[in-house]
Amino acid sequence: MKIQHITTQPIDGQKAGTSGLRRKTRDFMAPQFLENYVQSIINAIGGAAGKRFVLGGDGRFFNAEAIQIILRMLAANDAAQVITGRNGILSTPAASHLIRQTQADGGFILSASHNPGGLDEDFGLKFNMSNGGPATETLTDAILAQTKSITSYAMMDSPDIDLTAQADTALGNTQIRIVDSVSDYAALMETLFDFDTIAGLFQSGFRMRFDAMHAVTGPYAKAVLETRLGAPEGTVVNGTPLPDFGGGHPDPNPIWAHELMGVMTGPDAPDFGAASDGDGDRNMIVGRGAYVTPSDSLALIAAHAHLAPGYREGLSGVARSMPTSAAVDRVAAAKQIACFETPTGWKFFGALLDAGKVSLCGEESAGTGSGHVREKDGLWAVLMWLNIIAATGKSVAELMADHWATYGRNYYSRHDYEAVDSGKANDLMNGLRDQLAGLPGQSFAGLTVQMADEFAYTCPVENSHTTAQGIRIGFAGDARVVFRLSGTGTQGATLRVYLELLETDSAKLDMPAETALAAVIAAAEQIAEIKAHTGRDAPDVKT
Repeated sequence: MKIQHITTQPIDGQKAGTSGLRRKTRDFMAPQFLENYVQSIINAIGGAAGKRFVLGGDGRFFNAEAIQIILRMLAANDAAQVITGRNGILSTPAASHLIRQTQADGGFILSASHNPGGLDEDFGLKFNMSNGGPATETLTDAILAQTKSITSYAMMDSPDIDLTAQADTALGNTQIRIVDSVSDYAALMETLFDFDTIAGLFQSGFRMRFDAMHAVTGPYAKAVLETRLGAPEGTVVNGTPLPDFGGGHPDPNPIWAHELMGVMTGPDAPDFGAASDGDGDRNMIVGRGAYVTPSDSLALIAAHAHLAPGYREGLSGVARSMPTSAAVDRVAAAKQIACFETPTGWKFFGALLDAGKVSLCGEESAGTGSGHVREKDGLWAVLMWLNIIAATGKSVAELMADHWATYGRNYYSRHDYEAVDSGKANDLMNGLRDQLAGLPGQSFAGLTVQMADEFAYTCPVENSHTTAQGIRIGFAGDARVVFRLSGTGTQGATLRVYLELLETDSAKLDMPAETALAAVIAAAEQIAEIKAHTGRDAPDVKT
């Protein structure tokens, strides 16, 4: 088979965001766009010769074609081995596990996570390193530099590889290994959780509904929940991965998982509900009539993780992204373990996990995970909740009520303004920066500003420094608002506004979040003038 070295030139728009490069599917399908980016990754890591890689994706539109292109490129660059799932399908946490399990040199993960899929929707590619975690800032910068100077890429002239069955085949000198990633991942979960106790929960008549949102978690959830744990057939709904996610938006929150929310608030609601996203790394937890915010879920897991066999020795520490509520901080303080606040992006947790400083991490955007992989893991979070419910005999609502009575309640909400004109969004953020020095001491909507800054982070392991990670404004009375522009969108800018208020009065722990946060919401508008900058009367999504 012939190796071609194809002349190319840099293509604009290949700067990665929070988690890899995400663009419209048609962008990735454009001539040389994907090829340029893949070769830039290969160049940035010092070449592929003699190395082992994991390759897979969430099955969205163009996944199958992109897999074949990357296989031919890795073979042309003399990779020793490429491991992929059947049909090129791998959830992001399963890919991270496979990288670690096989001691691979890295992995190419094809996904735009919770973004919609389809010809006119979104696609993405990120590179995970040998620890199974997303590329560091240093590597991301090196990849970007390569995209700006690339002159050629290597491609093997060969037919497509059959990926439909577990087998070993060859592409030039490169071995292609096709594996059943579901069984490997399920076996890992069985080492972390008490499957016998959880199975007993289902045997007792406990009812659950897991909405896989026609995304990659469906086969994993069916294998673990229905086959291994004995949940009734049909517990997993929308379990067949589809290229366009059934026309839905695979983001597990009350807005996009409205079908599940309708069931869980209905007259015959199951005991427990959960959902996962496009590539399987995010989760939503909901009990009968009781939605749990991702921040509260992280905090409750921190308080009860010792009930699961894999965590009986306790947690070494916890970490959360800066916009995530401080609920987990209060648990960490009570347990006298370390708590780290990092920028948004799972890559910032990797060094802490590798160094053993933490064993539980979470982000407010529905991502939770532990040291078992170096990615957030939606099904892992669901199994942790099931283990806690089985061990305590309490419902979701009872667990949260007990948690708030013990630690106080961090009322929390995120308001998303999507597809905002990038210039207007940047004007809003720059206006906030200009106000920072003069905000302390001022009052807005009855709240007095105590601190205001732009978050920066120095990694305690690598000593790397990251700046411009969001505007923080703290008020007297343990309230705050955070403003940041998201790095996961593909059109315009997404303004995220995070609102938080700590309440410790036992008589005020069951208010609607919007009621509790009313003053914080009003203060955020007064300070940032969101309506004036965006032209929006309300956010597109509230979670």
